[in-house]
Amino acid sequence: MKLFSHSSIVVALLITALFTWECSDAQRLPVSGFDTNLEKRSIDLSELIGGGPGKDGIPAINNPNFVSQEEAAGWIDPKEPVISLEVNGEAKAYPIQVLIWHEIANDEIGGVPVSVTFCPLCYSAIVFDRRLDGEVYNFGVSGMLRNSDLVMFDRKTETLWQQFSGEAIVGDLTGKQLKILPSQLISFEQFRETYPNAPVLSKETGHRRNYGENPYAGYDDINNSPFLMDDDQISDKLPPMEKVVGVRSGDVQVGYPYSITEEAKVLHDEINGEPVVIFHLDGMASALDNPSIKNSRDDGATGVFSPVVDGEKLEFEFRDGNVIDLKTESTWNISGKATSGPMEGKMLETKKFGDYFAFAWLVFYPDTKIYKQ
Repeated sequence: MKLFSHSSIVVALLITALFTWECSDAQRLPVSGFDTNLEKRSIDLSELIGGGPGKDGIPAINNPNFVSQEEAAGWIDPKEPVISLEVNGEAKAYPIQVLIWHEIANDEIGGVPVSVTFCPLCYSAIVFDRRLDGEVYNFGVSGMLRNSDLVMFDRKTETLWQQFSGEAIVGDLTGKQLKILPSQLISFEQFRETYPNAPVLSKETGHRRNYGENPYAGYDDINNSPFLMDDDQISDKLPPMEKVVGVRSGDVQVGYPYSITEEAKVLHDEINGEPVVIFHLDGMASALDNPSIKNSRDDGATGVFSPVVDGEKLEFEFRDGNVIDLKTESTWNISGKATSGPMEGKMLETKKFGDYFAFAWLVFYPDTKIYKQ
């Protein structure tokens, strides 16, 4: 089994020390302290591994507080990453510098109860509708990992849920699926450009954490190995720690390696019979590079959209530092919003996508298509 390499060995020790949890005990009894129906499950229990902290050792945020962008600008650097979420015309930003310490925020936006989640070990920022069969569920961090990914639990049945897929894997609700909502990982500055009046998740969470610091410093290194993953679990299709833009469309998944999207800036493709366009623009810091998030390298931000506007398919290109559509010469930003030209104010439809480490995308979607030029 490989753990982190180089500076990431320190990270592995830090994760354990942060929460004073005995990892060997967690691995021996990964479901200790849970009132979960272990007889109903879709996985072997041996796949669950204690990641360090125990049940609620990483505290989810409930009833979150929000502040104005002006107030948030006092403690968020313009290039720091935030999860951008818009539901039914209401938008909010969830800074990674806060979520990296909590991993789950249970909230409501646009009248929809949601769980905004971030698993640092997979670089997976995913938002779920937390309604299921007429009930609203509240989610917490179990302290367990499967394939190095966050395992959540709901507080009604204590069923265990896979964060990467939103699927219930152990407990009474096994086989149920949470609906994934379109969201985007962009910089605070990019969010402000698109949603100038939208609120920002406050760092006043009721917990004392070193918000702005990255407890996984050095993990985001393409030469590293995934945390608590056996060699035979890791695909050789891509370097395991390379980032991919992963797109879900029905039963079809496609991964676009950063090595391609960073260079191309704009890519047109078709997924599951539908046209898509992928943007990859500079301006967002990595969440897991430098010990101080604001000082991390610029990996850029991505967006995956339908290129169809008012029934007409647009063609886009990257020109002079901007994304331009060839029909109207309008300029578009990373959120899929036209910021100038005849299309100004129009928004492209965001697809279900995310930025992930390749090992995670490939272990959960082994049959995914990998885009090649």
